[in-house]
Formats: sequence, structure tokens, C-alpha cells
Amino acid sequence: MKEQKLKSLLQTKLLETGFRVKPIRNAIFQYLDHYAFNSIVKGNTNHRLRKVQEDKYAMVSAIINAGRRGFNKKLIGENVGKRLFDNLFGRSFMKTNEHFYEFCEKYGMHPPSFLVLSPTVACNLRCEGCYANSSEAQRSTLPYSIVKRVLREKVDLWGSHFTVISGGEPFLYRSEGKNIFDIFKENLDQVFLVYTNGTLCDEETAKILGELGNVTPAISVEGFEEETDRRRGKGTFKKIVEGMEYLKKHGVPFGISTTATRENWDVLTDEKFWDFFFNQMGALYQWIFQYMPIGRDHRMDMMVTPEQRMKMYERTWRAIRERKYFIADFWNCGVVSDGCISAGAAYGGGYIYVTWTGDVTPCVFNPFKVDNIIDVYKKGGNLNTVLFSPYFEDIRRWQRRYYDDKPLDEMGNLIAPCPIRDHFKELKQILIKHKAVPVDPVDTKLLQDGKLEEKIHEYDTAFMKLSDPVWEKDYIKANSNRE
Repeated sequence: MKEQKLKSLLQTKLLETGFRVKPIRNAIFQYLDHYAFNSIVKGNTNHRLRKVQEDKYAMVSAIINAGRRGFNKKLIGENVGKRLFDNLFGRSFMKTNEHFYEFCEKYGMHPPSFLVLSPTVACNLRCEGCYANSSEAQRSTLPYSIVKRVLREKVDLWGSHFTVISGGEPFLYRSEGKNIFDIFKENLDQVFLVYTNGTLCDEETAKILGELGNVTPAISVEGFEEETDRRRGKGTFKKIVEGMEYLKKHGVPFGISTTATRENWDVLTDEKFWDFFFNQMGALYQWIFQYMPIGRDHRMDMMVTPEQRMKMYERTWRAIRERKYFIADFWNCGVVSDGCISAGAAYGGGYIYVTWTGDVTPCVFNPFKVDNIIDVYKKGGNLNTVLFSPYFEDIRRWQRRYYDDKPLDEMGNLIAPCPIRDHFKELKQILIKHKAVPVDPVDTKLLQDGKLEEKIHEYDTAFMKLSDPVWEKDYIKANSNRE
């Protein structure tokens, strides 16, 4: 393990030096793409399905292309570039933190790669169907002392240097005389991806983020002006566009966060949309969250239909492969992560979620908890106490049963990888077994309303009927034909 760490440190330093010179930097990006293909597709040391590995490579190649575009078009400032390189490439990808190897040796599994933290539920908007039920009326906030401990523990226990901040609106966070910028400033060895509605990204904020260099905002849009203002309020889109211009001016790389519904899915996966945000506005990535029936005023009829979801799958993967856009649909791109990554994931790359009250859930979209990190700390525990709780271990066992522990020709359909979205009846058994409770009373219906459960099951069944033949043909049989 020490030899691997030293080798990773040396490679990181050499590449960091070369990145300062544009011709060498472009050659490095070419090398990284070539290396990714050889290691992911040709190497395939974990013995995955060939098509799964090809999809992983396509995504990695798109990420590499986003990096190349960001540097060459000066969307990534010099200071930001150094922080991103040190923390994302060096500490996260090359695994130069010895705590990562210590965890692997002690527990026989990879630690979570990151953690999602929502330090406040407060928000200056009130969007329809908000998963967090955020608004100006809500003010619940996680104490700064707890935030500080969580962020240091993930580094010291897991060797994790990537943190996702959600909300609420993170830029409204205030606690114990500290704000969100203090979180970033005190953790310069981490990269923060911040989900924000973008309305508070004024020039002063962009300037500070450019100077800190360890933050990339993911700005929420629902499409163009009409779709965004319809859900988020009149004038929101114009504020977002203005904020993006400030971020570009100060070299802060940003992306977009999109919620696909039955009404806007086609806009979010259309060439005109991608051309505007990627090529005109300078976004480097897009996250696609398909609307889930959780949170405020949740409605099944807002979910994309099974047929729409398959069309999204086709469009998204075409854009990733052919246009090399860095787009990640957290359901339709399940092959990239070998399926569900909640509860720390059974095979590495996973995460856990900590809310503004300290409740810890397996996933942002699985709003059921057993533990609260504040209570865990009071009892002398830490993040690993939650990670190795029976609740989370049962979810990781489900992940292995569904995919990882099966022969290649029997592996579960990773186009439908999500326990709460695609296999709700199975997840509900785990929730009941461990007496998990919703972090927000509005989600109690998911456990108590039999009619709602049947509607979700009907949706799951309909989508499996559409996606199973694609999985069987393009992944299972294609793999057999190549052997």
C-alpha cells in the first residue's frame, strides 16, 4: 500500500507540472483518455460486462473532455485548476491519502468516495415538488461544530476529499458565527460540488469562490426561461444567467442541475438545450435527477413515464458518446457506478447523506433514517458507526445480490438500478425491518399508503418491461457473443 501511495504521489506531481503548459496539457488529456480506455475496457480487472465497461469509458472520456474544454476556454481559473487537480485527481482519483488504504485493509471494502451534506433547509425560493420541502419559512440548520467534525472525519476515516453540499440553499447557511464560505475556507484539501438555485451567485460570491478555488456550483435549471420560471418563480432564469457570467469571469467552473419531469424531460435532453448551456454559457457538466414522489406536494403524475425514461436513456447516452458532453442521469447512467451507490455502496464509489438536522439516510432520494449523527457523536461513535449500521449493511447486501455477486449472464439490470425508484417493494422490507422513519413527515405516505405503493410498483414493473430487453440484448447477449 505504501508503494502504491508513493507511485500515485509521483505521478500526480509530474502531471501537475505538465498541466501548466498548454501543449503538454493537451497531450496529457490525450494520454488520460488512452489510459482510461486501456484500463477500463481492455483491462476490466473486476470482470464486468464488456458493454458496461464501454459505457464507463464513454463517461470518463466525456469528463476528460470537460476538463480539456474548461482549461482551454479558461472556464477554469489557474487557482481553481490547481485545487481541482490536487484534490480531485491527486487525492481522490490517484488515492494519495493513506487513510483510504488503512480503511481497505481494516474493513475489506472501499470506503465511501464522498458524502452529501445539507447544512440548512432554508431557501429563498419555494419550488413545486421540492424533495427537501425547503422554503423561507424553514430555518433548521446543522450546527457548524457538527459540520466541521463530519467534514474532517470523512477525510481521516475514509481518505475522502470530495464533498457534495445540498440544501435548502447552501449560500444561506449561517451557524455559530460562520457561513458557507467558512466551510470551504477551512477545508481547502477538499473539492465541494454545491447544488444551488443560482440566484445568490453575485459577483462578490463568484470572486470569493475563484480565490478559494475548491468549489464548483451546480446551478438548478428546469429548461429555458419559461420552464425554469414556471417552477422556481418569475425572474429566476435571468438571475441564473447573470450569475453564470460572473462565475465565468472569475474562473469558477460550474455545471447545471436539472430535474426531469413528465413536462420538461424532452427540453432537458434536447440539442438546443445542450448547445445553450454547454457551448454558449460554458457549463462543464449536467446532472439529471428524475423527479421522485418525495418531499413537498409529491405527485406521481410529475414523474417521467417509463416510455419517456427510455427515450431519455437513448438521448443521454448518445450525447455522452457522440458529443462527449459530461452528462450524468442518476438513474439512466447506473452502469457507470455499477448500480446503486447509496449507503456507502457495496463495491466502492458510494456515499451517505447527512441532513440539516443531523439525520443520516442512505441516499438523498431515500428519505428514511435510523441514525442521527448528533446522537451518534454523543454516544461516542463516528461516521463509521452509521456506515456499518445493520440498516446500511442490509442495503449493501441488496446491492450485491442484485448485481455484484452474480455470474455475468445473471447480473441485475443496471438501467433500473435504484432500490427506492425501481425496486420499492424490496426496499420497503428493509425499511420496515430496521424501523426506519422518514426525515420529514410528508414522506410517511410512502410507508403507510398501500395505494401509493401499488402505483410505484406498477411504474417499476412497466419500466422493467421496457428496459429488461435492452439490458438482455445490449449487455448480456452482446457479452456472450464476444466470448
